[in-house]
Amino acid sequence: MVEHIPLELPDDPKLAGNITHFARALRRGGLPIGPGRVIDAIRAVEAAGFTEKQDFYWTLHACFVNRPEHRAVFAQIFRLYWRDPRYLEHMMAAMLPAVRGVQEDRSAQAAEKRAAEALLDGAEAPVDQPEQPKGEDGSELEIDASLTMSAEERLRSLDFEQMSTAEMAAAKRMLSRMKLPVQPIPSRRSKPAHQGRVDAAKTLRAAMRRGGEMHKIERKAPRLRWPNLVVLCDISGSMSQYSRVVLHFLHAVSNAKGAGWAKVHAFTFGTQLTNITRHLGQRDVDAALAAAGAEAQDWEGGTRIGQCLETFNRDWSRRVMGQGAVVLVITDGLDRDDPDALAKQMQRLQLSSKRLIWLNPLLRWDGFAPKARGIAAMLPHVDSFRAGHSIASLEELAEVISRPDDVGEKARLMAGL
Repeated sequence: MVEHIPLELPDDPKLAGNITHFARALRRGGLPIGPGRVIDAIRAVEAAGFTEKQDFYWTLHACFVNRPEHRAVFAQIFRLYWRDPRYLEHMMAAMLPAVRGVQEDRSAQAAEKRAAEALLDGAEAPVDQPEQPKGEDGSELEIDASLTMSAEERLRSLDFEQMSTAEMAAAKRMLSRMKLPVQPIPSRRSKPAHQGRVDAAKTLRAAMRRGGEMHKIERKAPRLRWPNLVVLCDISGSMSQYSRVVLHFLHAVSNAKGAGWAKVHAFTFGTQLTNITRHLGQRDVDAALAAAGAEAQDWEGGTRIGQCLETFNRDWSRRVMGQGAVVLVITDGLDRDDPDALAKQMQRLQLSSKRLIWLNPLLRWDGFAPKARGIAAMLPHVDSFRAGHSIASLEELAEVISRPDDVGEKARLMAGL
């Protein structure tokens, strides 16, 4: 018979049970936690003690978190489970639909809704079929919900950072079906055509073969070619959640047949520039993003936009920007480097591209203004400035990416500079 090593539990056995239930909540929240990590966590807490909240937090953090994207989920579940005495009310408030005028108008923090789902574990009432409210006499009140948004419409307008685990999975399925169509570009090369400009050279050559008699006027039209798509995606700490969703969308664009793009080049930047183009070429999206994450070593780090753009302009611009490439820059523009150097690199990038489009998640706020130095330095050197925080914003991008007259919100914000 197999003999198991005895586990020495702390003096209070309830603490071991609470850590076990906490680990189950983390596992429901998406963290890969098995029984071995639970045992290690109990032993670590026994060795480190739990008199200080900060020591207790980081002890469990060291045992349960091994990927950057799991930090926010761990922090929210820890706050709701261990620190907040009214965690159940917070969880229910995060899960139930808000009714304006009745519930406090407060947006959920990052990963808060996912943490609430993990702790409630399906105990909440279904949102699709809410309970009918009752009047003072106990009679049910009928509410006309014919004008309310469907689940899919709500998902389109929901901020990526506020999505739960189930909503994020549904959003990724929607993004995998989306396309980013583009119009072809007329090239300088020509091809025979029934209508178009007169091809004088071909007409004269044909006439010379017939002794100088001209039987037909040959015509030509420009050949059509497809541009390249170049994406520069910010993966710093403030952009990590949006960057993962956008990279999921770019994987679908890279592998879509007949999408129109000659090639999709993808780069990530935080404190350094990383080329992840070959990783996005893998058919499996999970394997592609895992390889891209392993290649980029500066996830959730600092931001040096100017230096990374200088590296791109120096090392990669001539390789990937030929033949009228369209460039997408996805960043919040919060950079602490020299704004003059940043403006110079943005101007060079704009001159090298056919169109330069900037997607900024901060544009979702109604009161957004280009007050940050980095944003003010970048804004004059883009052709279009648009939001990039939801599925609806990416759908709008797909509609206008081939329109040379689209400037997004640039004109309105430039007037305030």
